[in-house]
Amino acid sequence: MFSTRSDLALDKDDHAQFLPLLVAFMVFLAIIAMVGVGLVDRMVERWDTGVSDTLTVQIAPQPTADAANRALENALKIVRETPGVETARVITEEQVLTLLRPWLGSLANQSDLPLPRLIDVTIDDDSGLDVTTLGRRLALAVPGATVDDHRVWLDRLIRLLSTIELIGFAVLLLIATITVGTVIFTTRTGLAVHRDAIEVLHLIGAQDTYVAGQFATRAMWLGVKGGLIGLAFAIPTLMGLAHLADSMQSATIPDISLGFVQWAFMALMPVFAGVIAMLTARITVLRTLARML
Repeated sequence: MFSTRSDLALDKDDHAQFLPLLVAFMVFLAIIAMVGVGLVDRMVERWDTGVSDTLTVQIAPQPTADAANRALENALKIVRETPGVETARVITEEQVLTLLRPWLGSLANQSDLPLPRLIDVTIDDDSGLDVTTLGRRLALAVPGATVDDHRVWLDRLIRLLSTIELIGFAVLLLIATITVGTVIFTTRTGLAVHRDAIEVLHLIGAQDTYVAGQFATRAMWLGVKGGLIGLAFAIPTLMGLAHLADSMQSATIPDISLGFVQWAFMALMPVFAGVIAMLTARITVLRTLARML
């Protein structure tokens, strides 16, 4: 299969010259899709672990500072006495302003800006805490108090991201299918071009596996070449995207840095492309020759 000897002038086939370029394009898309799927999976894991067991109690701005402090103390007492609540922490005004600054800009520095008081609540997922009941108790005891259950929108967001992740895997499968189809088309075209030479090889005793090995070897090197080209374009693209994400300095932008597994997968992509092309060409030749000769 890996023999370097060739009795067929496969290197001179014009129809095979575009195969490395197409493989390069497919490898490039596969790497981008792989990184995208990894980012989505990382976002789902981060939000699921960081937000799924938390609530936020929001108290509307009060007319006076004393009223705001009393409302905050009453809300804290009710929340901390609720079964299933592990911790309840007051978010300071400075922290609230830090959260609002990306949207308000210079307005966030104004001292007379009416700000709600926030309480960050950590709950036990297994406690069966009734958020609706907690919200009613707070609304009766503290006017203007509401409970934001992160799990409601988090479940919807995770479903959306999971769907995007499945689409990413479907794109990878589609890319592999198109690559296999291209190799099949190129191999069959080569068989038709070299039909006479293949018949001569059969007359002098060459087996189908010998002919298939020559096509497979040629396809393998073309696949590896195309994979290297695609990898050469994918790495600068990912580095550019990572630089843009870092320059934005936003917590909403996921980290595009790659781990060891991702880099190893990218480095092996030319090998994968070569192996897929080799196996596809070999199987195609054997099946075609079984019907043709």
